[in-house]
Amino acid sequence: MQKAFTDHGLDEPDYEKVLGIIGLSLMAAVDALLIEEVDEATKQKICDAYGSNYRASESSLALYPEVIETLETLAVRGYHMGVVTGKSSRGLLRVMDTFDLHRFFPVWRTADICFSKPHPAMALECMAEMGALHEHTMVVGDSKFDIQMAKAAGVRSLGVSFGVEPAHVLKAEGAMAVIDEFKDVLSFFPPLV
Repeated sequence: MQKAFTDHGLDEPDYEKVLGIIGLSLMAAVDALLIEEVDEATKQKICDAYGSNYRASESSLALYPEVIETLETLAVRGYHMGVVTGKSSRGLLRVMDTFDLHRFFPVWRTADICFSKPHPAMALECMAEMGALHEHTMVVGDSKFDIQMAKAAGVRSLGVSFGVEPAHVLKAEGAMAVIDEFKDVLSFFPPLV
């Protein structure tokens, strides 16, 4: 994101501010980072540059430790899972293809086909598609926008400290708990079957 800004003659946004917009749709993120007025065409160019920069770095992406094993355990335990993300559909599908994640997440919403977080639409639409009740749904997320979306959707949320926001921010936003390793999610999802 910083490179996308400087490539267009704009001041580099502060690293902490960039971390603070993760989870938003790309255009909302650019709007939040701008400190000067620019036209819509320039905003779109920044978005396009960010996309190009991100795709160039995708080969270095890796999953957190024990993600696949944890997702397999959740599936065996009888849980249905979906993805809600500020990524574009194309970006999410590339990641899901790279790591063979489609088998875990048949339902998903992205910021280019749905209202962006913290709006509750992503969660509510996935829940409706899966036939999930509010009391049986939990959002697991690493950003304040995930927790805010869960609250707006009327569902519980579990924070993860190893992503964007520190634990105290996720707790302050209303996460019922915050975990430090991905495998720790299993303690909140006992076997259903």
